[in-house]
Amino acid sequence: MSPIIELDAVTKVFESPSGPVRAVDGIDLTIERGEVFGVIGYSGAGKSTLVRLINGLERTTSGRLVVDGDDVTRLSERQLELKRRHIGMIFQQFNLFSSRTVAGNVGFPLKVSGWPKADRDRRIAELLDFVGLLDRAHDHPSQLSGGQKQRVGIARALAAQPSILLADECTSALDPETTQDVLRLLRKVNAELGVTIVVITHELDVVRSIADRVAVLEDGKVAELGSVFDVFTRPKAEVTRRFVGTVLHDRPRTADLARLRRTHDGRIVTADVLDGSRVGAVLGSAGELGVTFEIVYGGIGTLQDRSFGSLTLALDGEPADVDRLVGRLREVTTVEEAR
Repeated sequence: MSPIIELDAVTKVFESPSGPVRAVDGIDLTIERGEVFGVIGYSGAGKSTLVRLINGLERTTSGRLVVDGDDVTRLSERQLELKRRHIGMIFQQFNLFSSRTVAGNVGFPLKVSGWPKADRDRRIAELLDFVGLLDRAHDHPSQLSGGQKQRVGIARALAAQPSILLADECTSALDPETTQDVLRLLRKVNAELGVTIVVITHELDVVRSIADRVAVLEDGKVAELGSVFDVFTRPKAEVTRRFVGTVLHDRPRTADLARLRRTHDGRIVTADVLDGSRVGAVLGSAGELGVTFEIVYGGIGTLQDRSFGSLTLALDGEPADVDRLVGRLREVTTVEEAR
C-alpha cells in the first residue's frame, strides 16, 4: 500500500473570545491507500476539525497535508473545490434533500458536475443496486427508514467515483442493528470498490467492527495509533483504556475491587487474555503449586476475529506458591496486581 493521506505536524488554531483554541495540535499521521482507518475520540478531541481539514473545508494553520498526491495547503479555492469532488462525505444526519427522490439525491452531485443525463441515470441505477435500494429510486426520504436514508447517503457519496470516503459519525443516529448493516455496506465499498475509508466516531464498536487501523485523539493530539487489535488489546493511553472499558467492562473499577476484597481473602490479580496466551494452561497448573483460584471478574470479546479481554482472579495459597503461579502467568501474558 501507499499513503493516500499524509499529515505532517498539522495544526489548526481557532480564535475565540477567551483566546486561541488548538483544535488540532501538531498531528503526524499517514493513512494508506485502500485501508479503512478509524479516528476515535470523545467530544472536543478534534475529530470533526480533522475531517474538515482533509476535505479542504478548513485551512491548516501550520503543517503539511497531502491528500491523494496534492498538498491541499497550497491549493487555491477553485482547486480545492475540484479536489473535494474526489472525496465522498457521509454525514450523521444524512443531509438528504427532502424535495428530491432517492434517485434525485444520488444524482445531484453528478448533475452539478455536468454529467450527461444518460450517464447520470446509468450511474444512479448502478449505485442504488449496489446499496440495495434500486426499487426505492422514486421514493422520497420521508418514506425511508434511518438505515435506508444512510444507504442513500453512501450511494450519493460514491456518485463521482471518489478515491476517499469520509464517514463523520455516520452511524450515531442509528440503532445497533441498523448500524451493523451500514458498517457491512461500508466494508463492501472498501473491498469491492477499493475506496479508502476514514471513519470518524466516538463509538468503539464502530471502530472494532470495520477499521484496520485507528488513531485515538485527545485534546487535538494523537494519543495512540496502530492496528485496531494492538491499540485496544494493549492500550497505553488512559483515554484508550476508557474506550475499551465502555465496551468490554472486563476490568474491575475501584468500587468493584473494594467489594472483591471484602468477599475474598486471596491475592487479587488481573491477567490479560489473548489468543494463544495459554492463560488457561497456566491456571491448570495451580493445583500442583498448592494454589487455588477463583475467577471473580472479567470479560472476553472478539476483535478482528481474535479473542481478547481479561480475567480477575482471587488466588489462595502460601505467599511463595502464589508468587510462583503469578510468575508463570507473567511468562505468557500481562498481569496487574490489584491496588
